[in-house]
Amino acid sequence: MTVMNVLTVDVEDYFQVSAFERCVDRERWDCYPLRVEQNTGRILDLMEARGVKGTFFVLGWVARRCPELVREIHRRGHEVACHGYGHQRVTQLSRHAFREDVRVSKALLEELTGEAVLGYRAPSYSIAPTTLWAFDELVDAGYRYDSSVFPIRHDLYGIPDWPRFPFLLRRGGKGWEPGSDPGGYYDGDSLVEFPITTLRLFGGRLPIAGGGYFRLFPYRFTRWGLGRINGEEGRPFIFYLHPWELDPGQPRMEGAGAKSRFRHYLNLHKTEGRFARLLEDFSFTPLRDALERWRGETGGETWQGVRSR
Repeated sequence: MTVMNVLTVDVEDYFQVSAFERCVDRERWDCYPLRVEQNTGRILDLMEARGVKGTFFVLGWVARRCPELVREIHRRGHEVACHGYGHQRVTQLSRHAFREDVRVSKALLEELTGEAVLGYRAPSYSIAPTTLWAFDELVDAGYRYDSSVFPIRHDLYGIPDWPRFPFLLRRGGKGWEPGSDPGGYYDGDSLVEFPITTLRLFGGRLPIAGGGYFRLFPYRFTRWGLGRINGEEGRPFIFYLHPWELDPGQPRMEGAGAKSRFRHYLNLHKTEGRFARLLEDFSFTPLRDALERWRGETGGETWQGVRSR
């Protein structure tokens, strides 16, 4: 049986990434040449050529300036979800500012597509143990799922002890915590979490399903690791990519540190070819479809978080 994995794209431009936030003044974002439309278009064309649908987490700032891009993503049959408005990490926002960010961007995307926006992904996966209140705001704003948790240790993000595969987040007496009962999905105190998939290797968790890791590891290793998740564990994986990662000709940011430059520019010239191979080697679906499938499974074998630790 073919395992249907999830393909996601975080629609932001090259100058908006967290790696450059110290050397790029967000007040001057409008001074940089936009490349997000053409780069997202390349991803859309690659996916269309192979009949693949996915979920595009669109930044509100981008949607405001490129409304036709959002409409084109929707017209081609992909899910439009929310990446916040100004690509500010949740850990840098007050609760009130976060509330405004997720509501304004959600309303903007819904106006452009004419459909409800179900999902949210925080910039740089920045929902952390200190900002679990963000889940309260997402539920109250009408979101049905989140994909902001990266269950690893990292200097910018991560909740390393949370489940590796999708689970139901429950709001209890001690705050938000992973659960597994899909029956409580629409009770107002729950949210489905789709964490970024990791590979269990040598007793640890290896990030392998997208982004800089996709550019860092040889494609043969990535294909082996993702195939192992599908085959040996029998689980779908959630893959992510950014449009700027297919753009080796993007302007270089002056003033960025060595680590930031390494993370951002490594193997950009290889991403498009690797992505095309990924689309050939695995099957994909949008997150909204995975959500419906998960809700409809009484046994929860595919997505049940309690069996994914």
